[in-house]
Amino acid sequence: MANGQQVIEQFETFAPKKFAFEGDPIGLQIGTLNKKVKRVLVTLDVLESVVDEAIEKQIDLIIAHHPPIFSKLPKVTDQSAAGRIVMKCIKHDIAVYAAHTNLDVTQGGVNDLMATALGLTDTTVLVPSFENTLYKLVVFVPESAVEEVSKALGRAGAGHIGAYSDCQFHTTGTGQFKATAEANPYVGQPGQLEHVKEVRIETIVTELNQKQVIRAMKQAHPYEEVAYDVIRQELTAPSLGLGRIGRLEEAVPLKTFAEQVRSAFGVENLRFVGDENRLVQKVAVLGGDGNKYVSTAAFAGADVLVTGDLYFHVAHDAMALGLAVVDPGHHVESVMKQGVVDLLTERFEKQNIKDVELFVSETNTNPFQFL
Repeated sequence: MANGQQVIEQFETFAPKKFAFEGDPIGLQIGTLNKKVKRVLVTLDVLESVVDEAIEKQIDLIIAHHPPIFSKLPKVTDQSAAGRIVMKCIKHDIAVYAAHTNLDVTQGGVNDLMATALGLTDTTVLVPSFENTLYKLVVFVPESAVEEVSKALGRAGAGHIGAYSDCQFHTTGTGQFKATAEANPYVGQPGQLEHVKEVRIETIVTELNQKQVIRAMKQAHPYEEVAYDVIRQELTAPSLGLGRIGRLEEAVPLKTFAEQVRSAFGVENLRFVGDENRLVQKVAVLGGDGNKYVSTAAFAGADVLVTGDLYFHVAHDAMALGLAVVDPGHHVESVMKQGVVDLLTERFEKQNIKDVELFVSETNTNPFQFL
């Protein structure tokens, strides 16, 4: 059975805290991760009704996109919703962990999930905020262990170049070492100079996955002391950031596209700005409140921006810029629930983490109703 730290460690290899914007209250917000975790609930929001769902399902850990504690609580009592949430979670030993802007920014996170739901292709980052540095990892492995170490590197995420995975280069040579009296060498005897046929494996890792790849490599490597190098590269991986911009397979009228957005996100109603007959093909998407990025989307050449919480005067600004806007609401970020469950399921299988059940929250946290 996994503990809370192991679960969050796997999650943070996907959406590390370093990706979050300054001041964003992410991470563990309630309870402890130093405990066994059998059941995890993934939710967009942590409302009291979500905590009740977690209690009913005997959840040990809630992973949320929106932090339940966004500012300091002056007191924790049953007289406020926030206080009741904290009290219920502590009483039932439910930890709450939040991943907000780091989940927006990361590859495969909220904005990529939204772009995928809309069928966008050739997507790039709309608002870059983090440069993912590339490193070359070089490790020397005895011939008998090459296959095991090579597979461990690939499983941990090393060797991704464009549309290719498991990229490595192997060269054969001779390693030399002398073990001290305190050593327990995999090959040879202490005090003797040894020469061993070894394979030099070269692969690429990123700043995002470097630590987990090195850890997996060391676990698979038979030597007590592993010889390896990590070399920063001049090239960088694609930048990360808020929003995505891509293309539909074919241009469609704005009204048709708005209907596609409504269907993709399962919303009852939405708002849109622009001529309903205008053809749109280049689409920007930004989960949550995207009011600050209307001009960014327009200058990036988007025909239409899909975002939430559109202000009245910002809608006027968009019209002046010639940018159509479709507002399906803030709540469409709930695509992250199934996305995070799928991600963790895959990571748990690769890391052989068993006996952890993952649940998509069934509680509707959208505060709006429509007449």
